[in-house]
Amino acid sequence: MKKLIFVAMAIFSLNANANDNYNIYPTHWWVGMKNPKLQLIIHSNNISGYSKATVNNAGVKVDRVSRGESKNYLFIDLTIQPGAKTGTMNIVLSGNGLNAQTLKYELKQKSKQDGVGRIKGVTSEDLIYLLMPDRFANGDPNNDYFPDMRDGGHSRDNPFDRHGGDLQGVTSHLDYLKDLGVTAVWMTPVNENDMARTLENGTMRSTYHGYAFTDQYNVDRRLGGNAAYKELVETAHSKGIKIIQDAVYNHLGRDHWSVLDLPMKDWLNQWPSYQNTSYKEQPLVDPYASAIDSKITLDGWFTPFLVDLNQRNPYVSNFLIQYAIWSTEEFGFDAWRVDTYFYNDPVFLNKINDALVAEFPKVTVFGETSVTQVLNAAYFCQNNINAPFKHNCQGVTDFPVFYAMIDALNQPFGWNEGMSKLYQTLAQDVLYKNPMRNEIFLDNHDQDRFFSMVGENFKKYKMGMAMLMTLRGIPQLYYGDEILMKNTRNPTDAEVRKDFPGGWSDDKKNKFVSADRNDNENEAFDYVKALAGFRKTSSAIKTGKFMQFVPQDGLFVYFRYDNKQTVMVVLNTNDKDMKPDWSRFEERIKGFTKARNVVSGTTHSIRDMEIDSHNGFVFELLK
Repeated sequence: MKKLIFVAMAIFSLNANANDNYNIYPTHWWVGMKNPKLQLIIHSNNISGYSKATVNNAGVKVDRVSRGESKNYLFIDLTIQPGAKTGTMNIVLSGNGLNAQTLKYELKQKSKQDGVGRIKGVTSEDLIYLLMPDRFANGDPNNDYFPDMRDGGHSRDNPFDRHGGDLQGVTSHLDYLKDLGVTAVWMTPVNENDMARTLENGTMRSTYHGYAFTDQYNVDRRLGGNAAYKELVETAHSKGIKIIQDAVYNHLGRDHWSVLDLPMKDWLNQWPSYQNTSYKEQPLVDPYASAIDSKITLDGWFTPFLVDLNQRNPYVSNFLIQYAIWSTEEFGFDAWRVDTYFYNDPVFLNKINDALVAEFPKVTVFGETSVTQVLNAAYFCQNNINAPFKHNCQGVTDFPVFYAMIDALNQPFGWNEGMSKLYQTLAQDVLYKNPMRNEIFLDNHDQDRFFSMVGENFKKYKMGMAMLMTLRGIPQLYYGDEILMKNTRNPTDAEVRKDFPGGWSDDKKNKFVSADRNDNENEAFDYVKALAGFRKTSSAIKTGKFMQFVPQDGLFVYFRYDNKQTVMVVLNTNDKDMKPDWSRFEERIKGFTKARNVVSGTTHSIRDMEIDSHNGFVFELLK
């Protein structure tokens, strides 16, 4: 892999000269943004010779014209004043004795529904459903394949091919998700991934997962394109469902237009020879870390085919920030999940988060931080840690709680094991500014399926779902959790990214409907639906306080409560039924005499209750 980047640059520059058309990024903009500044990237053959630009819109001022190192780039800095006119304006390029060239650029009016009917944010009141569009449902078979795209593979028999799922497939099943109790949908990236296949572990693979962008400003045609995405967001909002977009700031697919023709050498993080990231977050938190270890974490490449962006370059930073703002305003989704969060330059991360919140005060941003320690997770979001650098991200994907929940279900009870692990992890919430903003989960597209992690034990499955729906934070289901989809990542991640049964017209069973689900699958679906339905109306769980009691003898009891409601969760990991000493919980059960099982609806006398072995229950306390 030596000299990979520099050799690639020489090849890419030859390819770029074949295009005589121009592209402008962002593709259009809006009047009424809080930040009046806009930097346009003009990408066209031999465009850098121009030195001047004028516009025929009195409300738009040209501040500066800059060149890239590549002769095919021009950067134009504009100020869009409050009185700027909407519509298409002319940008006239001139100077250096060249013939003037006129470019068209459109300004629209910023939506008045931002923060009202769109871009409303995702909070602890929501239940997130994570899905991979390519693997969920095929709503339009006509967009499965395009011969002019680099990857022509399409076969459901190959786990590494594209399978044809799309945004219309998601739109068509919003009622299914609403019935389940879902209030927010997070999809893996929908952006264009016009990537040639990559060789990974001896197998040629497509980027069906969506994390290898080749153009941020286009939704992938195989998913339905920009129009299908707008329709999905608008339809979801009409049904009371929010949309979370997956962001990737750290890297690009190697076939991205700005990689095939680099605007400048330091657009990417360059090394004398190929350098992979260490995947370790510790050097970024460690007060004793070496500079080289920190640099390798941040500037090393995620994989050889995902090129690493240099966000310290102001042009790169502007490009990414403006894309994030453009995409939020263009489509009107409600929140961002940021992939590979800690691999990004921290100053840039704070800058882009501030820019998004400045334009859209209710937007939510949470970062993917795949770490095992609570301290390290809290470091990368708003926290109470006395550290020299303070991150401003609202919350993180809570991996420490994820690992603790799985251990709580699988490990024998001990001083640090089993339910004690979960208790101890939650006891460290003092490090977070607001742990209710963390996303909590039992699995996702990068982990083994939850049902498989608990050995396909249905009692453990129900205990896990009870924890997910009642702990502090924003709960996230992974598609198929509700129908007991299973598998491990052996031999690859594709095993936990199987198609949802019934998402394709030729599927033998349609698990979206109860008639085609077996008894266990229906029981699981109904259990999740009952918990989600209760959660949706429970003020104590959505926004209330949390109190936990030290686990004893494999029994863990915690409460969610406010001045309107008290909810008690009892988890018994023992091999025998247990009758707790209920007087131990008098602090929270005082004044209550009965407990209603929120799933079955049955009511019990609190102090007479016995808890079944290997079982968990959610009770609403009654007087």
